[in-house]
Amino acid sequence: MSSHAPLDGKVAIVTGSGRGLGLAYAQELARQGAAVVINDVDDATAAEAVASIEAEGGRAVAVVAPVGPTETAKQLVQAAVDTFGRLDILVTNAGVLRDTVLWKMSDDDFDTVINVHLRGTFTCVREAATWMRENQVAGRIICIGSPTGQRGNFGQTNYAAAKAGIVGMVRTWALELKKAGITANAVIPVAATAMTATVPYFAAAVEADAAGEPMPAFFRHDLGFGTSDDVAGLIAYLASDAAAGVTGQAIGIGGDRLQMWSHPEAVATAYHEGGWSYDDLATGFDEAAGDLQSVGEKFPPLPEELQRP
Repeated sequence: MSSHAPLDGKVAIVTGSGRGLGLAYAQELARQGAAVVINDVDDATAAEAVASIEAEGGRAVAVVAPVGPTETAKQLVQAAVDTFGRLDILVTNAGVLRDTVLWKMSDDDFDTVINVHLRGTFTCVREAATWMRENQVAGRIICIGSPTGQRGNFGQTNYAAAKAGIVGMVRTWALELKKAGITANAVIPVAATAMTATVPYFAAAVEADAAGEPMPAFFRHDLGFGTSDDVAGLIAYLASDAAAGVTGQAIGIGGDRLQMWSHPEAVATAYHEGGWSYDDLATGFDEAAGDLQSVGEKFPPLPEELQRP
C-alpha cells in the first residue's frame, strides 16, 4: 500500500462485502489505504474476502452476522474500534432479493428485504454516526441505492421501497450530520451482478465480463453498465477528504458513465381560486398537470450483433 494513499489511517466498514459489489468496494478502500471491516453471513466467504485484502498488503477483519439487527451494527462498530482503533467510513451495501409481483408477494418476502436493506442501513448508520459524533470524527456515510428505487421495477415492490427509503434517509442524515462534519451520500450502481446475470438483455456484457474481456461499448457508454470495479472508485472518492463538500447526493455510476440524480421537484404547478373540486380536476387536470411522469427504466434496442437467441 502506498504511504501517501488518500485513505491512509482511515477505517471503514463495508456491509455485505464478502463478494460482488461489496467486495469490490472493500478491496478498493483497502487499496487506497483504509483498514476494512468485512461483513458477510458466511464464514468462509468472509475469510476469503479478508485474505484477498491481506494478500495485497491491506488490513482487514471479518464480522460474520446478518445485517438488520441493532446487535450486528454494534458488533461492526466495535470490531472497527477494537481492531483498528477508530471508525471513519461506513458503506451500507448488504442486501437480499425476494422478487415477485405484488399479488404474490408474501409478508415474509416484503419484511425480509425491508429488514436487511432499509432497517439494516438505519441501524448501521445510527451506530456509526453516534460513534463518529461522540469522537469528533468527520466521517463518511455511503449508502447503496438502486435505479429501482429511483424509477421502480416490475416485481420489486419490496426492493423499490427499501432503496427509495435509503435515499430519503440519506437526504435527512445530510442535514442532521452536517454540523458534525459527517457527509452522507447514496450511490446508485449499475453493474454486472448475480441479479443482472439472469437478464437476457445484459447477456453479451455478462458473458464478456465472465470471460475477462472488455464489455461492448454499447453497454459501458450507452447504458452506463459495467463491472463492480467501475463503481468502486466512486466509493473511495466519497470516503476521502477530497469529497468533504459532497453530501446529501444520489450519484449514479456504471461503466463509463457518472450521473447526478435530481431530488424530487415539482414539474408543474397550477392554481385554482377556492381550491380544486372534483369538477375542476375533471375538466382541468390535464392542462394543470402537464406531461405525466414516466415509470420504470427504458432501455434502447440492443444492436443486432449483441442480441442473443
